[in-house]
Amino acid sequence: MLMLPLLLVSMDVSVLYFAIPAISADLEPSGTQQLWIFDIYAFVLAGLLMTMGSLGDRIGHRRLLLIGAAAFGTASLAAAYANSAEMLIAARALLGIGGATLMPSTMAMTRTMFTDPTQRAKAIGLWSGVMTAGIALGSVMSGLLVEYFWWGSVFLVNLPAMALLLLLGPIMLPEWRNPEPGRFDRLSVPLSMAAVLPVIYGLKEIPSEGWNVRYVVSITVGLLFAALFVHRQRTAASPMISPALFRGRGFAPSVALNLVSAFGIMGSAYFTTQYLQSVLGKSALEAALWALLPSVPIGAAAPVATQLVHKGVNRGYVVTGGFLIAASGFGVLSFAGTDSMVLVLVACAVLAVGGVVVMSQIMDLAMGTAPLERAGSASSLMETGAEFGGALGMAVLGSIGTAIYRHEIPDSAPAAARETLGGALAVADRTPGLATAAREAFTSGMQGAAIAGAVLLAGAAVLAAVTLRRVEVREQTCETPDEPSKLSPSGV
Repeated sequence: MLMLPLLLVSMDVSVLYFAIPAISADLEPSGTQQLWIFDIYAFVLAGLLMTMGSLGDRIGHRRLLLIGAAAFGTASLAAAYANSAEMLIAARALLGIGGATLMPSTMAMTRTMFTDPTQRAKAIGLWSGVMTAGIALGSVMSGLLVEYFWWGSVFLVNLPAMALLLLLGPIMLPEWRNPEPGRFDRLSVPLSMAAVLPVIYGLKEIPSEGWNVRYVVSITVGLLFAALFVHRQRTAASPMISPALFRGRGFAPSVALNLVSAFGIMGSAYFTTQYLQSVLGKSALEAALWALLPSVPIGAAAPVATQLVHKGVNRGYVVTGGFLIAASGFGVLSFAGTDSMVLVLVACAVLAVGGVVVMSQIMDLAMGTAPLERAGSASSLMETGAEFGGALGMAVLGSIGTAIYRHEIPDSAPAAARETLGGALAVADRTPGLATAAREAFTSGMQGAAIAGAVLLAGAAVLAAVTLRRVEVREQTCETPDEPSKLSPSGV
């Protein structure tokens, strides 16, 4: 019941990859509107995660999950039958709001439902695997649906799952909320959004547009609001994100290491998706289908890591091993040439396995360290950190790759070709040999970024070994609240 909405929320990140040509033909959006159709979902999702996690702690995670399911289903219906670009943008924004309620709620409920450490670790491992696989599955699903139906069908697939959740959720899922939540700090809501959205926006645009002053200013403004948000949490009587969370040993390193893991996964995806399509010449659907192959070993990664910890292997060393595996994936990617599809797919698989090992163990450690009454806030912090890490990975590694590409591309190439590989291929028919030179330059950029990614993840492995090797989770149990209204139907 909890994995189904999580799968759909993660799929919606990439579900428009193949639907956008049909949407463009039908709704005729402007260039700016098309970008907002793509991006508004992720922006709203990232901006509201902390708010919704804290709200779930106060009103109950099951209640928030069901509210989010209703919103997500309604928005999916509106998006499927949108008759204008503006309506579709609004529906995608509402989908982001619904997704922001579903993601922290599913993790928080996983924490409160599974109090046995072994069961919780397995459940969180499944959560991490589903989250990672959903993003890969979304693009393939959209390609298949658009092939046989109209573009609105990519949103209608959400409706049966949300209906099932609304029908069976009240029966199958127990309720839990903080018995003494304090007043909800409304001022922290706009502060958190003002901190997250400008930074995410700037980081997402830098890979394609470069270090434009506009994006640097956007990131700077976001960081200033982040400082105000942190000050508010430290001084408010009832903060949205309690500073006490960071007093739990292992929680702060978990947030940082989770960010680095997302940095590696999303940073590599920035190159590998372009490599399959623009370097190897695969169609979008072919590239998405090939990209599914690295997701196959993900299913075994988290259970194996969990089993190692259960058998007594130090969790810090397991996380260290995960980072080293991911770093070796970047190492393999650094040897890829312009005709190395197998090598690139192997690199992606190794990276994904290492990333899921890290994410599953880090998430379990963070949620096990956090008090039960703050499970939603802890979950939202981890997920917001992952959003930052993914955007930062694309910005930093994308910038490295772009810089190498521009250095390697011949000076005689047209201006558009010197900017991006896509620009080069668009004008390649006018300049003999340009396509080959551009593909080689892009591959060189990918190799350089892979080396940088490998160094960073190797450093994260050392950090994990130092900070986590002596961290132990003191298990907390759910005490039965005094008020019957706070009990689930089963009394949990």
